Amino acid sequence: MTSPTVVAAAKWTTAHDLTGATAWYGQHDGPVVLKGTTKVLVVGGADAGGAALGRAAVYNPADDTWKATATQPSPRRLHTVTALADGKVLVTGGIGGSTAPGLASAEVYDPAADTWSPAGTMNQARWGHSAVLLPNGKVLVAGGTAVRAGRTTRALRSAELYDPAATTDATRWTTVGDMTDARSGHPAVALKDGKVLVVGGTAAVGTDRDPALAFCELYDPDRATWTPTGNLLRPRALHQATALSDTTVLVTGGRAPGAGDDGTFDPLSRRTAETYDLATGAWTAVRDMPAGRAQHRAVALGPGKVLVIGGTGSDPDEAGYRSVVAYDAASDTWTARAGLLTGRWAFAAAVLPDTKVLVTGGATRSGLAAADPTATELTAATELFDGSGA
Repeated sequence: MTSPTVVAAAKWTTAHDLTGATAWYGQHDGPVVLKGTTKVLVVGGADAGGAALGRAAVYNPADDTWKATATQPSPRRLHTVTALADGKVLVTGGIGGSTAPGLASAEVYDPAADTWSPAGTMNQARWGHSAVLLPNGKVLVAGGTAVRAGRTTRALRSAELYDPAATTDATRWTTVGDMTDARSGHPAVALKDGKVLVVGGTAAVGTDRDPALAFCELYDPDRATWTPTGNLLRPRALHQATALSDTTVLVTGGRAPGAGDDGTFDPLSRRTAETYDLATGAWTAVRDMPAGRAQHRAVALGPGKVLVIGGTGSDPDEAGYRSVVAYDAASDTWTARAGLLTGRWAFAAAVLPDTKVLVTGGATRSGLAAADPTATELTAATELFDGSGA
């Protein structure tokens, strides 16, 4: 396959380092752009040993600074971070330590007051779940992983709603209908009329590696119900799902599916991408990416355009990818952009109001690729992508 042309006008530039090397391994653990500002909030995450971090910081692109919030949230990793309609930010669930059970607690950050406050208790402790803001201002939390008897884990079907307008803890969280399939580590995308699409993920079955799912379903906020929709063409885990419009979604990459019939294993095999159409409920293959990747990030750069950044082959002995590619749905083409200055996976990425893209933190090397094979190397490096003219 002919390599795509790199657009010279697009480039990455260094910004001030994050306050402490951090990795975010979830689908919905942030960051978020604070409403009415150009500032970006990051919350929690994991340190090099996998322990949850109890800190939060705000990046201000106007003066290229990170500033810790005045009070700090509870330690969390594999949690969710959701910007609310009133400008506050909801953080839910996760794991509170390297081996601790899941959390049911939630907190709200008020950027105007620079304070964290309790936001009630979910009906189910969970991590690796999804959280999506609905048009009515409520937040839909679904799926994830929980501890079962014997300290093993299980994927969840349960879902619940957070109501920021509720006046008591007892009414802040209410259960809604269960998902059709239990899943964890899944992306969820808000679409037309408030419908939410959940895509793939994993389900714990007691093996070393949880199997990837092809199952997808839709949540209807008017009926508070879930309905199965078209299956992915390929089961996916550690992938990304990004809205191309209010009725279409692009899914990219994911963990390599394992050895083929000939016994060979290609860690870069998940090059494929596909799109979902809400009108038909079907997935359609689109042009393959130039190379496969997992634990990358994908951000929308306007209608029909997505930037796919970094990632890894999902192998324990890995170095993070610097590769960045852009997808244009109108022409079904991938174009290489300037690569990251620091290759990484499990990092934070956000589009700023001026359309620049902020990337910070993440894992850079693991296993035999790291200086110490027993510790994953993390980074605090921050960089900005300016794709103007690209």
